[in-house]
Amino acid sequence: MHIIHKITVLTLFMLFSLSGWSQNKEIKGTVINHKGEPVSGALISVVEHPDQIAITASDGTFQISASEESLLKIATTDEGIKTIQLNASEDPVTVVMDFVSQTRDMGFGFKQPLSESTGAISYSSSEDVNKRSSFSVANSLFGNALGLTALQNSGAVWDASATMIIRGLQTTSNNSILVLVDGLERDIRYITPEEVASVSVLRDAAAVALYGYRGINGILSITTKRGKYKTSEINVSYDHAINWQTRKPEFVGSYTYANAVNEALTNDGIDTRYSQNDLNAFKSGNYPNLYPNVDWVNEVFRDHGSSNIYNVNFRGGGEKMRYFTMFNLQGNEGFIRNSEMNEGYSTQEKYSKANIRTNLDIDVTSTTTAQVNLMGVLNEFSRPGLLSDNLMNKLYTVPAAAFPIKTSDGIWGGNETWGANMNPVALTQARGYSTGHTRSLYADFKLTQKLDVITEGLSASLHLGYDNIAAYWEGHNRDYAYASDVVTSWENGEPVEINRYTAGADSELGYGDKLDWQDRHMNFIGSVDYETAFEKSKLLTSLIYSYDNHILNNQNNTYYRQNIAAYGHYVYNRKYIADLTLVASGSNKLAPGHKWNYSPTVSAAWILSEEDFMASANFIDFLKMRASFGIINSDNIPAEDYWEQSFSDGGGYFLGGNYDWYGGTMEGQLASMNSTNEKAFKYNFGIDASMLKGLNITVDTYYEKRKDIWVSAGGANSAVLGASSPYANGGIVNSWGIETGLNYNKQIGDLAMSVGGKFTLSKNEIEEMLETPRAYDYLRRTGNPVGQIFGYQASGFFIDEADIANSPAQQFSEVKPGDIKYKDQNGDGIVNEYDQVALGYNTEVPEVYYSFNLGLEWKGLGVNALFQGVTNYTAVLGTQSIYIPLIGDANISEHYYNNRWTPETPFARYPRLTTEVNDNNFKTNSVWLADASYLKLRNCEVYYKLPVNFLSKIRMKNGKVYVRGVDLLSFDHIDISDPESIGVGYPMTRSLNIGFAFGF
Repeated sequence: MHIIHKITVLTLFMLFSLSGWSQNKEIKGTVINHKGEPVSGALISVVEHPDQIAITASDGTFQISASEESLLKIATTDEGIKTIQLNASEDPVTVVMDFVSQTRDMGFGFKQPLSESTGAISYSSSEDVNKRSSFSVANSLFGNALGLTALQNSGAVWDASATMIIRGLQTTSNNSILVLVDGLERDIRYITPEEVASVSVLRDAAAVALYGYRGINGILSITTKRGKYKTSEINVSYDHAINWQTRKPEFVGSYTYANAVNEALTNDGIDTRYSQNDLNAFKSGNYPNLYPNVDWVNEVFRDHGSSNIYNVNFRGGGEKMRYFTMFNLQGNEGFIRNSEMNEGYSTQEKYSKANIRTNLDIDVTSTTTAQVNLMGVLNEFSRPGLLSDNLMNKLYTVPAAAFPIKTSDGIWGGNETWGANMNPVALTQARGYSTGHTRSLYADFKLTQKLDVITEGLSASLHLGYDNIAAYWEGHNRDYAYASDVVTSWENGEPVEINRYTAGADSELGYGDKLDWQDRHMNFIGSVDYETAFEKSKLLTSLIYSYDNHILNNQNNTYYRQNIAAYGHYVYNRKYIADLTLVASGSNKLAPGHKWNYSPTVSAAWILSEEDFMASANFIDFLKMRASFGIINSDNIPAEDYWEQSFSDGGGYFLGGNYDWYGGTMEGQLASMNSTNEKAFKYNFGIDASMLKGLNITVDTYYEKRKDIWVSAGGANSAVLGASSPYANGGIVNSWGIETGLNYNKQIGDLAMSVGGKFTLSKNEIEEMLETPRAYDYLRRTGNPVGQIFGYQASGFFIDEADIANSPAQQFSEVKPGDIKYKDQNGDGIVNEYDQVALGYNTEVPEVYYSFNLGLEWKGLGVNALFQGVTNYTAVLGTQSIYIPLIGDANISEHYYNNRWTPETPFARYPRLTTEVNDNNFKTNSVWLADASYLKLRNCEVYYKLPVNFLSKIRMKNGKVYVRGVDLLSFDHIDISDPESIGVGYPMTRSLNIGFAFGF
């Protein structure tokens, strides 16, 4: 019997083995990206048996044991996630990581391929954001991310804080978005493009629901690069830029300035300042120390600056540990002329930043994985003098005729009219310098444990984050003496008597320092996840708890939020998808009894291309419709402790025998009673499609009703209350729009072509804001867009006194010929505050934001360009000396002088010159509004990729050299400044970059 038993067991084992061999075989294949390039380090797994895995080699090939009917899941670090059904007729298998496989990162560990995503989430690759040679990824996103409106603010390299808005203005309160780096809220200014793997823009309720209060205005999520399985890479790059300023302000020379001042004083009915002798002296240029003609802008700024970016990273790993380590160093030399005039230090504007990042993925055991992310940032900038010296303001204020750079005996120029520290050149050479230092540490740790011992597919994770940022200031500054010489007597057109004005005193270089600010941020996220598949269904559920603690410097600046979220993701038959999210959010910013709120969101998608009735549409490779609805809450508040009555010192009485004054206490803002919180009802419908083997399309249309926005209740209350009205949840704003992205890639022999575009239209309307009753409907802000400009409609300039007498009386100030004439909107014969109307658009965010790109490559030689533009955008022209000249001894621009009103030019562009404050002319009105639309060539690159045969000989994997232009062209309607930086500030810059990137 014992022998028979052994034979039976052996027979069964052989039959089982033969059965296994008949079902499984070695599947060979290759993984490539959308360009046809091999993808190394990709993880291949059998969906039915997740423990069966393989990893692609450097040439993208793999081999795995699976049955011919198995599902293979391909997951890469950069290209995305894709699941394919094996086909016995295809051997070997070729897997293309295409548009459909792009990862949509929802955060909290949820990464879904486009084919399974129900939310409106756009995607930009590391290649997209690394074509601009930016110091920060914030300035790499212009036109690169669908649904994101990114606007440049300054030409100063240390100010990389671009304005970023998602889906336009949606509220009258706070429209700022949430920025995440690897799932945690962080400052985008310190993230370099070289460390970015992808950028996602989360726009609808389904995409932002898990983030509770913080996600109401949309989310920009940045994922940094990680290691690869069984790979070893070293990448080195260098970028050198020559920078120059564009549209620097241009002011009149001293002779023109003197004439302009005299003309303005004559217009004002005041005696002129400059005599004919003075004018002759300015014109002749024979007395530069007495009658100077200083071009302050060109004396302060040199023609060119430079910058450098050095980067090296190490990427790879084995089966148990993967790593990405990056060292990035940036440096910039600014535009200050003659900055080396002092022994021992420079007054040049300088900026430097060093980033060190390490991302580790560790398989601690077969069921336990750990992620460690560490980043340190050392940031330093230096500027001449003190920030409070406000160098740019001085350049816009001091005219060419004010005083010389230095007197004839070498003392810095200056006089009583413009006061101390007004000499721009002295501020850059004799005022010393100040330095700012920022030290940042970003650290987070995530531990994930599979709990298959309880039930297969169950896991739990713990994510901890701690960030500490501190900024220090050092000042190395000194004072200086200044003087000027004034002619007091003339003979025969020559100066004969001169008086000197002196002030100030030279001092030694002093020193001061302080802690400028500090920011500490702590995060805790814990989740339990369950994923399973049965028959034709796939289910993912998760329960998430998150805690966010943010501590800013100064007192009472600690904020914390908590979220409890339940998330479910269900896929049936690979074509019907549904998501459900339920979130409870709490915040200490809100009033007691109102700190917690609940946000439900539901979304669904239907993959039509999987349906049988689409089988005949061979040109469609993928087609998905999706829709979402959700209620998202916010903890935007109108003021700290808004639920309490406030009091302040104020008023008082004369009391006592001596009638001494005793101060009193007065009511401030009244308490907000029965308050709630701002919330958004978000609706979204979208389509994702891929067709013609290369054309990818995304379209989203949305509608949002923002309710319970905090507004002042003053419009609903009587002034008899005796104090400031309380805040109330009375605001309602409706917003809607469309977002479209298109990209087409085609390979024709050795020619690769890529063309694409993005378009965003975002509209809104205020439905309710508890507005004070208005005398006329056209004065009402309600019914207009958020930020709508209101002002006066100009109908020209007054020609003479008869014109003034025969026109409606304007009540703002006394008017004279050359002043702006306004339209009497209500026909009552006078022009006052009741004659304002809606003008133009808002000045904050354009309604239309678009971009288009083109790329061509032939045998390694390529060119690509990105254009980005905006429309439905208005600028208010109120820059001192440019559009408001001479008042308060200000300067005057050539542009204004050449376009001013005079009796001989009654149809000029700008009103008459005046030295007096003129309330009539400088009200917000149509004269000072301009179309801020523009189209810019954001970046253009010509490159050459070294041949593979050559690279193999020198043991390199890839190599590229390039010449790159940044912001080279702008087509716009603003004559003398960049439409993105109207005002007193550093001019925008253009750059010509040369660089290389080599991989080993």
